[in-house]
Order: sequence, then structure tokens, then C-alpha cells
Amino acid sequence: MREDELDEIEELCSAATPAPWFVRTLDDDRAMNLVAVSTVPDTGQAERWPNFDHRDIVAATLVQHPRYVDSGDERWDENAAFIAMAREAVPRLVDEVRRLRALLAEGENR
Repeated sequence: MREDELDEIEELCSAATPAPWFVRTLDDDRAMNLVAVSTVPDTGQAERWPNFDHRDIVAATLVQHPRYVDSGDERWDENAAFIAMAREAVPRLVDEVRRLRALLAEGENR
């Protein structure tokens, strides 16, 4: 991976809503599932709209009714967990690649 590609990833991470992100299971207006990625931790209460703040939601992997967001393999929870984890893991991975490259460069200059 080139340095400009790492820069682009870093810029995308910096521009996104700040971490941490969490998986939340909510309800919509017809008591159907809503799996979301949020800046607020899940309460375990499966709040129904309007009892949660929509401004806390950064992504959804399932909006069941009406069926706006879905995945054919039904991995809503797994996809939400991946998105939430990636918000903090991707910047750390970019830092680690750069750290390892610096170590390699240091070794080559000896």
C-alpha cells in the first residue's frame, strides 16, 4: 500500500463522526427491528422511535419496516459490529503500518 493510499484512509477516518461507535438494537414506528451503529451505547431497552435521538445514528444495517436497509445474508448484527469496530481499528492499523515502515527504514539505514 502506497503512502498516498494511507493518507487517503487517514483523511476519511478524520472526516468521519468521532469514535467510539456502538451497535444498537432499536425499534421503528411499527415495532420492527432496527439495527444501527451509533455514537451512544446500546441500553438494552430496544427503544422505539421517537425515544431515541436519530442524530446519534451514523449507519444502519437493518431497517425492517418499511424495508429500507437489509442484507441478503441476514448478517445485520455482524455487519453493524464490523462497522463500529472499524471506526477505531482502521486508524490504528494505519498508524501501525507507518510505525512498521519506520522501523524497516531505520534498519535499512544502519
